[in-house]
Formats: sequence, C-alpha cells, structure tokens
Amino acid sequence: MKLVTYQLERERKLRIGVFNQEETWVYPIKSIGVDYDDMVVLIEEIGESELQLLEYASKKEPYGIQGAAPVNEIRLLAPIPRPRQDVICLGVNYMAHAEESARFKKEEFDGKRPYAVYFSKRVNQASADGDPIPGHFDIVDSLDYEAELAVIIRKEAKDVPPEKVREYIFGYTVINDVSARNIQNRHKQWYFGKSLDGFLPMGPCIATADSLPYPPKLQVRSWVNGELRQDSNTELLIFDIDHIVSELSHGMTLQAGTIISTGTPAGVGMGFDPPRFLKAGDVVECSVEGVGTIKNRVE
Repeated sequence: MKLVTYQLERERKLRIGVFNQEETWVYPIKSIGVDYDDMVVLIEEIGESELQLLEYASKKEPYGIQGAAPVNEIRLLAPIPRPRQDVICLGVNYMAHAEESARFKKEEFDGKRPYAVYFSKRVNQASADGDPIPGHFDIVDSLDYEAELAVIIRKEAKDVPPEKVREYIFGYTVINDVSARNIQNRHKQWYFGKSLDGFLPMGPCIATADSLPYPPKLQVRSWVNGELRQDSNTELLIFDIDHIVSELSHGMTLQAGTIISTGTPAGVGMGFDPPRFLKAGDVVECSVEGVGTIKNRVE
C-alpha cells in the first residue's frame, strides 16, 4: 500500500490519500473513514484496523470512492512535507561509494568500515516529485545527487534489539540527498552542504512496510538527463536497517515519523574522473524498486 500527501488542482489544502493498486488514482483517506490531516499524525496514531481498511479500499475501483481523483488531476507533495526533526542520514554506507568518495577527496581507503557514519540534514520544506532543485550557484560549484532508500519510524523506539527493528518500521520513501560538495568539504562536516533550501526531494509516496519483503532488497537507481548513473541494491548496504535503528535507539529516542536515509550507492557526480556535477537544466531521476521514482530539474 502506498500513502501520499497531495493537493487538488486550484486548492491549497493538504490531503492524505492512498494510491489504487495501479497507481492511477488517489483515494482520500477521509472518504474511507480514516480521519487524519497530517502524515506524521497518521503514522503516530493509526491502528491496524485502519491500515487494513485502507489496504482493502486501495484494491477497489475508483468510481465508488467519494473524492477519488486521477493522478493527472492532483499535485503530489512530499509525503512528509515538513519533517518535525532533521533527517538522519548515513554516509558512505555502500562500499563502492566509500571507495569513490575517498578517491574524490584523495584519501587512502583501506576497505574497512567498522562504524556507521551518521549526519543530519536540515529540512524546512521537503520538495516533491517535479519540484525544482535550486542550484544555489552563487555559493555552490559542485552540485551533486544521491538516490537513497529512506526508512520511516512507526513508533517511539528506545533500546530496540536488532531482531525487533522490523516492528518499528512504518514504511519507506525515496530521497535525493542533494549535496553541495564544495561547502561540504570546505567546512569539514556535512550539515551545511547537505541542508540548503530545496536539497531534499522526497516521494512520491510512503510504501508501507508490509508491502515489501523484509529486509528490503531493492534496486536503487538514478539517472541524469536520461543517463543511468547509479544502479545498486539495498542488499549491499554495509550497515543494514536492523543495525542502524538498533544502534541509534541505544542512547537516542527515535520518535514516530523520524526519517532515516540509508545512504547512496556509487555513481554520484563526484565519483567520475573528471567529476560530473549538476548544472542548471539537468533533470535528475531517483528510483527505488517497489517504492517509486522522483524527477526534479535543476534551476
């Protein structure tokens, strides 16, 4: 099942909906008897019976659903347009990306990654599929893309053992962890260079955890102007979801709605020789198998 945040044409009000199975229609969850106006509140409070009701409705024909709208008549937003907290991100969590990152920085890499690298990404407003990526070219000379699978926490997680992590996952979405490499490297930390306005395209939906096998073994891909750049699988994560959530929850309470982006595979712009950074007019597509694709143009 795939949940979305959207607007009707010529309307500012945000709505929560569920895709039909073909992903050609969106059904407003309120017309199905599930009364939430905000995705994070839904994640915090929705019960199993309500989830089952939405799953059942998603399999029905649209003509019996009040307020159902074809996808070409709505505007999809990021599923969580304004995250309550910074997004937690994993750095260099695929071995091939760790190698290309070290190569770009002209650092030695011994092929070992004993500890996960965590950083946060400030998000005032998450961008939707189709929204522009602002290049900030007045301060950025090395704009990069990173396709990633993001995990969304279902309930408060504290001291969770790895074997219990699955119970704490609400679902998954696609993130483009847009990065300003010159700022990232200049400041010797990643927060500023990862957090400029418009640097978190997200979407197009949240695929609920029960709709995908666990642990997810999903293809992660990106294209720039139609050229395949990244092509890997979450099976190759150095630190998997069980490890990430369990480790973070020991000493850090993860709230419902927390977004954790699990890292990007090799093929980003800085990994080429010479680097192939983004420029105005470039179109970036990021895709995760079973979740969806987001497409954004650089401005």
